[in-house]
Amino acid sequence: MDSFHDEGNIDFCTLGMFIIDEIEFPPPKPPVKDILGGAGSYSALGARIFSPPPTSKAVGWIVDCGSDFPPELRHAIAQWDTGVFIRETPDRLTTRGWNGYGEHEHRAFRYMTPKKRLDHRDLMLTPLLWSKSFHLICSPTRCIELVESILRSRGHPLDRKSDKRPLFIWEPVPDLCTPEELTDCYKSLKYVDVVSPNHSELGSFFGRKMDAGDHVDFRAIEDLCGKWLENGVALDKQGGIVIRAGKDGCFVARQGFQKWMPAYHQSADKVIDPTGGGNGFLGGLAIGLVKGGSNPGIQNLYEAATWGSISASFAIEQVGMPALSQDEGGETWNGVRVEDRLSDFKQRLEKYVQP
Repeated sequence: MDSFHDEGNIDFCTLGMFIIDEIEFPPPKPPVKDILGGAGSYSALGARIFSPPPTSKAVGWIVDCGSDFPPELRHAIAQWDTGVFIRETPDRLTTRGWNGYGEHEHRAFRYMTPKKRLDHRDLMLTPLLWSKSFHLICSPTRCIELVESILRSRGHPLDRKSDKRPLFIWEPVPDLCTPEELTDCYKSLKYVDVVSPNHSELGSFFGRKMDAGDHVDFRAIEDLCGKWLENGVALDKQGGIVIRAGKDGCFVARQGFQKWMPAYHQSADKVIDPTGGGNGFLGGLAIGLVKGGSNPGIQNLYEAATWGSISASFAIEQVGMPALSQDEGGETWNGVRVEDRLSDFKQRLEKYVQP
């Protein structure tokens, strides 16, 4: 275990689950099955998009393969060349989920087979325990438990910052973004470096609707983020908030800084399936925090959010995962170079007018 600690080769690790998705769209669009999915897969995708080989091996995630695991998904996972840990579980079925879409992108979800959640015990005796960043998708109380357990397993102090403390990015699980959970939410904010619900989930913690006509309620989002920042995010209150707001982009805030960022895709025609866009965003954001800009870390939150926006843009252009290809110039996703899309986005940001 000490060798893993010394190497520090893992940039990102998600504790999101791997799920094989079945997606049912409004008629006449036919349903699709055996789709690579789950928060773990999409957040790993988001991190992988900004981690071309050999750094692709620094993207850590866990896939539990049941007796029904499709061979074509093994091939797709292998093509990414990540630091994935594939575990054979022939005594169970792979975790599968049903996704149903209705009007206004309303999404219904249910598990079709028993789920297999991940926690710190799944990281033990693997390099993933020593990741530089962790993506957590869970309730407020479980967030605290996971952070404490990971730090304890690494032998880190729980009550203070250290140079070797990893970054924790918390995505609150939608079902428990409720007023009843708000007190525990305030507690959990002290344990993480970045919290990132979508705008509806943020509002749900306060019992408020966050839409205003055709757009989100920009001022309401800013107001509620102000309450979180006043409480403090991270031990030193220097953590950040990124509110994902769909077609309206995202709101990035930390002490002394707040700014809106537009979504990369400005046309609904470009968004084929929003499944996993938020998870992909957070994978890209995490890599941006670890490696982006001239000064990586939480102070790089806005730059990291641009990486997250690019990762999300690739995740939602098709049903399932974007196509990875190689040519003489390097990698492309859906035929596009990541660095080209990022450069284009940054040029647009220079002209963006804050709402």
